[in-house]
Amino acid sequence: MQLEDEGGHISKEDKQQGIFLFPDHEELMITRVEQGQGRKRGRYTIHFGPYSLSILEDVMIKFNMFKGTTFVKKELEEIVLADEKQQAYVQALRYLGRKPRTRQEIEQRLTQKEMGQAVIAEVLDRLEREQLVDDDLYARQWARQRITSQRKGKMWVRQELRQKGISKASIGEALDEVSDQEEWESALIVGRKKWNQVRGDIMEKKRKTYPFLMRRGYSGDMTRRVVNHLTMAEQDGASDDEELSLWDE
Repeated sequence: MQLEDEGGHISKEDKQQGIFLFPDHEELMITRVEQGQGRKRGRYTIHFGPYSLSILEDVMIKFNMFKGTTFVKKELEEIVLADEKQQAYVQALRYLGRKPRTRQEIEQRLTQKEMGQAVIAEVLDRLEREQLVDDDLYARQWARQRITSQRKGKMWVRQELRQKGISKASIGEALDEVSDQEEWESALIVGRKKWNQVRGDIMEKKRKTYPFLMRRGYSGDMTRRVVNHLTMAEQDGASDDEELSLWDE
């Protein structure tokens, strides 16, 4: 019976259908073990005479699924569940290998792969125990990088983290770790760049710079401070190195 798709993934429905075909009250002996080819090389097809299942290598070894070993259907059902858990774990690791992810992002990915919700929850808990998923750390790193390097305001970052499933408390703590001074400096850098790009008088520069900063997620108060500072600097003819004043001034 063919249970795998082209990517080596086995749907929950196909697994259930496959094990459903096995007889209920017979001992089933493994008659042949075949290793998959290409992308399926990490999976093995376990034959029980006319019946067969596809199992990950780790699961096969764990349950001693070699030629001559016998099982009953109930044991095979447990093995199929263990295989689904391990498959979900491997999928999650592959997804994490590209870049850090939040718990919600991994949950959505595994749901797309048709993994069961109970299996997904167990895999997510395992990843957290192994410190491979840490929403608090993710939020802190994301907030600092977006504010200080990408020049986004805290309002923008707050919305991004909400969309990634980070809790309100974790978002608040992450944003608190980035000082008002750091956000101010980033806002001033990106605000000055926009200010200098605008042709026209001071009123025109203010008219273009203010909404630009608001769209980047800076608060109204932060935006007013930056625009007022740039206005005063231009009026007074202040040099660039005098512009980076402290937030508390």
